[in-house]
Order: sequence, then structure tokens, then C-alpha cells
Amino acid sequence: MNPVIKREFFGIMRSQQAIAMLITLTLIFSLTVLLRWPADGSVDLSGRRSMEVFRIFGYGLLAGVLFLVPAFPATSIVNERNQGTLALLINSPLKPFSIYFGKLSGVLLFSILVLLCSLPASAACFAMGGIDLKYDLGMLYLILLLAIVQYVTLGMLVSSFVHSADAGVRITYCGVLGLFLLTLVPAALSRGAFLTGWTSSLMNSIRSLSPLPPVMEIMRHESIGSVGLRQSSSTSSFICMALISSSIFAIITLTRLNHRIFDRSRAKGLITDERGLLTRLFRRLLYIVDPQRRKRGIPWYLNPVMVKEFRCRRFGRTQWLLRLVSVCAVVSMLLTIMAATSATAWGVETVGGLLVLLQVILVVVLTPSLASGLISGERDGGSWELLRLTSLSAFKIVRGKILSVAWTLALVLMATLPGYLMMIYIQPGLWLQVQYVLVCLVFTAIYALAVSAAVGSLFRVTAVSTSVTYVIVILLFLMPILIWLARDAPFGYETVRVALLTTPVGAALSVIEAPGFQQYDLLPFAWWFAGVTSLLMFLILGIQVWRLTRAV
Repeated sequence: MNPVIKREFFGIMRSQQAIAMLITLTLIFSLTVLLRWPADGSVDLSGRRSMEVFRIFGYGLLAGVLFLVPAFPATSIVNERNQGTLALLINSPLKPFSIYFGKLSGVLLFSILVLLCSLPASAACFAMGGIDLKYDLGMLYLILLLAIVQYVTLGMLVSSFVHSADAGVRITYCGVLGLFLLTLVPAALSRGAFLTGWTSSLMNSIRSLSPLPPVMEIMRHESIGSVGLRQSSSTSSFICMALISSSIFAIITLTRLNHRIFDRSRAKGLITDERGLLTRLFRRLLYIVDPQRRKRGIPWYLNPVMVKEFRCRRFGRTQWLLRLVSVCAVVSMLLTIMAATSATAWGVETVGGLLVLLQVILVVVLTPSLASGLISGERDGGSWELLRLTSLSAFKIVRGKILSVAWTLALVLMATLPGYLMMIYIQPGLWLQVQYVLVCLVFTAIYALAVSAAVGSLFRVTAVSTSVTYVIVILLFLMPILIWLARDAPFGYETVRVALLTTPVGAALSVIEAPGFQQYDLLPFAWWFAGVTSLLMFLILGIQVWRLTRAV
């Protein structure tokens, strides 16, 4: 037997978090079925009750795969390299393929355990009747297994490039969310008049990278959701694209499993202030912000912790912020073109709902990456003791770190405004609705920031805090939408409304009158919930920082 398989698998299973995760999933899946089990012991021959339970079970299992699988492969190779054991593995008699196959198999075995935890619940769904063993349960598990392989190979690819575990976790979760949600956007764009022929086919192929359309097809949700989620042959297309993408990820990672993986060439660099006068003048004209120019001292009116965060974090540096804002502005302009060319076919409300969802995805992907390591990164890197030795108060430390993320999120959100301006130009009566939507998006950013910062501060290791923060933030934003997908089967109006009240995203979609959200009146209760929850999270963050600054 390959020794790497045993080492990788047992290494995961020895952690208390893995065991707790498996036990929790088993209990959740079992309770999901028991809560909807017929009280009189009768079976619904139409299969309606069993399909309701199956939908909750299927979407919950999909969410579990999305939340839990990426964290382990994202740190598999980078931890070996940082601990010095990867060089020993490469110099051992094992071939690169054996090393990769061992690591891949170890993570896949644990991922399969996640699926096995759901077998009692799936057997109960089948016993209720109306569920086909091959075309429902069998296809669901096949789709989820292929999604697991796709996400594991992606995580190991990312792990072979990054140089820290927390960076691997952040980039892997961003990639997984991109494959899961952002790949659906090109298929939606291809429905406009400006994409036809081979371009539309390409967009549909990109859409096939996501497991969501085939899962919705299995759940009989052909009439629910936005455009771009479902088209014909979703299952077969996803199987092909998952196998192709997983193979590409695996081949690239295999080519890197050699001695060259340790090479990290760095340019010597040259400060602009040390160049000649003509060169300095030319760079001042060429660059809005010169990345090679020496930074000035920190002014008295700026929080030093905020400046430190901006200068130490890649996305905090001005040139990277401008690049990020430029990309967001370009994407927003593309959506503006879509709104102008497809408003007659779609309606402004549908385009507005798509804009809201894309902005929320951007916030959910970006915020945990920036905020989860605000405190844990200092503790993990050993620089927290230096902060404690300064004269800065706990409030000033918290304020500086929060502002460093808040300014980044504010710039990103402002860069996505042109789409709303075009909507107002097309339909001026939407001005008040757009104002409410923007307020909801501000609450969304504050809510995600508060939760990410508070949860991340509770952990010492950056990789762990990033993983847990991503899981919680995705859960908070995704679960209400999943409940909305199952509206009327099995969740009633009040249940769906209460679920949507827990996230400002539902309020934004309701205000913009996105399809399926018009009947829910969520304001101002959604704002109150997000505001109160954010205040509680900031309070937890402040107490944790105050406690750490006084820890002996």
C-alpha cells in the first residue's frame, strides 16, 4: 500500500475537528429526515413528501461538500514544504505520481467519509418512496463525487504554488466559489442578442463546470432560479467538464512535484527615488501610483495600524487596489452593456437581481480573505507581541484593522455602480429602489466584515481561522437562498421569509423585485437584523482584542 495514503488519511483523522465534523454531519442529515418523517407511518404514493425531504437533504449535502472539502487539499503540499518534509518525499524512492496519488487518495478517502455519513439519511429518503435509486440518489452521489475530485485537485494545484497555508485556503475557496457560482454567469450573458453561435456554446461549456445545474435538475427544480442555472444535458455536460478540469489540475500539479518546486526567484528591484531625474519624471507621468517609489512616513492623523495593514497586505497596496477596482469597473460595464441590450428580453428587474448576486459573491469571496487573519495573522506570525508593546489601545488596534478592510470593500463596491446607473437611465422610476439596494449592499459588506473579523479573532492559526470563517460566511449567505429554492416544497412562506430576513441579500433582491422575491416584504427588519448582528460581532472582536492585549 502507498505509505503516503496512510500518512495523509490518518493525519486528517487524528484531528479533533475532522471527527467532530463527521459526527455533526451525521446528526444533521439524520435530523433533517426525522423532522419530515410521516407521523402516522403512511407512505405518500405520489412521492411529494419524500421529494421535499430529498431536496433539503441533497442541497445540504452539496453545501457540506462545498464548505468542508477544500480546506484539506489547500494545505496538503504547502504544509509539507514549510515543514521540510516535501524535500524528503521527493528524494525518496517514491515517484512523483505515487506522492501525488497518495496525497490525493488520502484527502478523497476523508471526503468519501463525508458522503458515507449521509447514507442513513439517504436510505430513509428512499424508504419514503418516490425516489429512484439510480436516477435520483445514484446520480446525486455521482455528481457530488465528481465535484469532490474537482475541488480536491484544484486545492492541491493551488497548494503547490502558494507559500503559506492561509494563502492556500483563501485562494482555494475563491476558486471553488468561482467554479460553483461565477461559471454560471457566462451562460446567462449568452442569452443576450450580442452572443450567438460558437460564443454561446463556449459560455454554456463554462457553465458546465458548476455542479449546481445538474443537482437542481435532479431535485426537479426546473422552474426555480435565474437564467443560466439550468439547460438541457446538465448532468452529462458536468461529468465531462469535471473529468477534463480535474485531469488538467492533476497534470499541472504533477509537473511541479520535483526539485523546481522549491525555486523562488526574486527580482533585485530598484527604488524609483534612486533613479535619474528624467526617469523619475517619466514614471510620475506614466503611473498614477508608482509601486517602486519609497513610501512617506505615517501622518499624525492616520491610524498606524490601518497604514501598516495597507502596506503589508497585497490587496492593501495602492497599485493592487487600483487593479482590483479597475477589474470590478470593467465587469460592471460589461453588465451595463448586457442591461442595455437585453433589457427587453429579461427585464430590468432580472438584470438588477444578477447585479446584486454578483456583488454579493464578490463580497463573500473577498471579505473573509481580508478580515479573517486580522488578529490570527498577527498571533500566528509572532508580531502580536510587538503590538502589545506599543502604546496603542485595544480600541485603536481594532479600529485600524477594521478600517483597512472597510476601505477596500468600499472601493470595490463603488467600482460596481455603473450598472445601477444604466438601470436608472433605462427606467428612471427605479431610483428609489436602487437607493434601497445600495443600502442593503452596504449592510451586506458590514455584516460580512463583522462576522469574518470576529470569527477569525477566535483562532490562533491563520489557516484554521480562514477555513472556519469561509465556512461560516458562506453558510450565512447561502443557506437562506437554499431555503428560498425549496419554497412551498417543503418550506412555507413564513419560513422562507424568516430565513431571508437573516441576510441583507434577500432584502436587496426583494427591493429590486428579482424573479421569485417580489412577494417578500423584508425591510426594514433585515437592516435591523444585520445591524444588530454586526454590532454584536464587533463587540466580540473588541473583547477578544482587549483580552489578548492583557494576556500574560
